[in-house]
Amino acid sequence: MNIFLAELVGTMVLVLLGDGACANVLLNKSKGKDSGWIVIATGWGFAVAIAVYVAGWVSGGHINPAVTIGFMAIGKLTLKESIPYFTGQFVGAFLGGVMVWLAYFPHWKATDDPDRKLAVFCTAPAIRRYKWNLLAEIIGTAILLMGVLGIYNVHNSIGQGAGPYLVGILVFGIGLSLGGPTGYAINPARDLGPRIAHAVLPIPGKRDSDWAYAWVPVLGPLIGCVLGAVLYQVVFG
Repeated sequence: MNIFLAELVGTMVLVLLGDGACANVLLNKSKGKDSGWIVIATGWGFAVAIAVYVAGWVSGGHINPAVTIGFMAIGKLTLKESIPYFTGQFVGAFLGGVMVWLAYFPHWKATDDPDRKLAVFCTAPAIRRYKWNLLAEIIGTAILLMGVLGIYNVHNSIGQGAGPYLVGILVFGIGLSLGGPTGYAINPARDLGPRIAHAVLPIPGKRDSDWAYAWVPVLGPLIGCVLGAVLYQVVFG
């Protein structure tokens, strides 16, 4: 298996399980309907852990362009080496969105609220103020990169076998602590790939895909990942 395919499959698993948790909570007649934010945050934490276990032995399990760019920022990857990561991540995220649509196929028609349908696929702010929404994504992604680098630091032996599990806990913690303002995309592929899937899939009664906001969960993580990775490297070397 090569890096492109590993990142594709890993990111597809991430989005399938993560957006699947959102669908379970948000869509009508689902057995998890209205079970709340804790279920969503838990689902995403587990999704990350499983996805990193799936792909990590081949590619390191980035499953997130922000992680890949963070590694580039501190010299752990070159641009050429990063290309199969990026392509796999975005294709996998789109496919994960399609698989959630298929898994919950009867529930789209049963759900009247188009905002809930969109929220299965991508994030949206609780209070729409773009500069503050952007800042929330920057902070969340910076913490993600600092946590990932700390878990896998060569001096931290606990990260070697339990790394994916610990990254899942990290994402769970970010969701619980920092997810309220924007839904914590902290991953451009996780947000943009399924948003495109929402735009092209024949979902009954859907709204537009909120492209006016779509730049925030892309740009915020791209800034935050560099800040987090560089700060960690400067402080801990």
